[in-house]
Amino acid sequence: MLGFLVRLLPFWVREPLLILVGSVFGVRILYLAVVEKDWALAGIGAVFLVATAVRVHVVVRALRARRHNPASTQPQPPAAAQQRPASAVPAVREKEPNAWGQAFAAIGVFAVLGAAVWLGPKLLPSEAHGTPHAVSCPGGQETEPPSAYRKTSGAVTGAELCKALNTPDLARLLGTPAETATGASASNGTAALTDGKVAQPEAQVEFDTYTVNVTVTYNDLSIAQYVKLMEYGNEIDVRKLKVLGRPAVLSSDHTMRIEFNLGGGSGGPVEQGPLARTLAVALDAKDGGGYYEITVWSTSGAFPDDEVLLDITEKVLPAIPERAV
Repeated sequence: MLGFLVRLLPFWVREPLLILVGSVFGVRILYLAVVEKDWALAGIGAVFLVATAVRVHVVVRALRARRHNPASTQPQPPAAAQQRPASAVPAVREKEPNAWGQAFAAIGVFAVLGAAVWLGPKLLPSEAHGTPHAVSCPGGQETEPPSAYRKTSGAVTGAELCKALNTPDLARLLGTPAETATGASASNGTAALTDGKVAQPEAQVEFDTYTVNVTVTYNDLSIAQYVKLMEYGNEIDVRKLKVLGRPAVLSSDHTMRIEFNLGGGSGGPVEQGPLARTLAVALDAKDGGGYYEITVWSTSGAFPDDEVLLDITEKVLPAIPERAV
């Protein structure tokens, strides 16, 4: 149907239109072929450009022929008018259509349409072209934090951590810029074995490739003491460093995998999960106690290198609200 309608268009509208469409699609397909290193796409793009070049040649020949052999558009007067005196019949000459004007008008119109097609996915809201929005963090007023949060000066909530973590830059920092967050969660928990006296808010953002978790523990444990405890644990690849002027330590350890049976009965046993990389950073430069932990892992067991984890930390920590301690 579309091809039939295109054939009905005048030559000086149809050909510039096909040249424009062929150029836009050919260049776009070749660009995608280079980015994705796909030879099949490169061949399709080359076909579009070759067909466009042929049409350009046809239009150039038609313009040359029209310039050398202009068609007369002088209308023949009717028989009745021929019997009247020449002075009574005004000479009316129909203006010949301007081929260049038609061509440029067609190119202008379809240039706008081509730009709309090219830029539409970037300018329109994501739901208009089928791309889902990144997930949002839960609200901060859904549950009342435990009393440990009220007793701890400077304690933030899980919702605030999630807001700082769930940024548009997170996927890019992870090295997967095309991915969109598939899940975001937050909790206002307390540290284990503290009888609910140590606030430990937590937030987590999930992607198809990686999961990123950030936790803040408001206890008296310094990073120096944290490193000593690692000597008795299973952490590997321990590396001490400074982040944002604060003592920090990198380490790796396995996550835990727990299965729940929602249909009743007992769940599966606790198993060793994939390896995760964690960066613990002191709450302040003096290392007076308490620390942030940012952890990255994936179901495949792979995780990005340490520089990626450092970049994420330097992006997230300044975004966490600072309160007087």
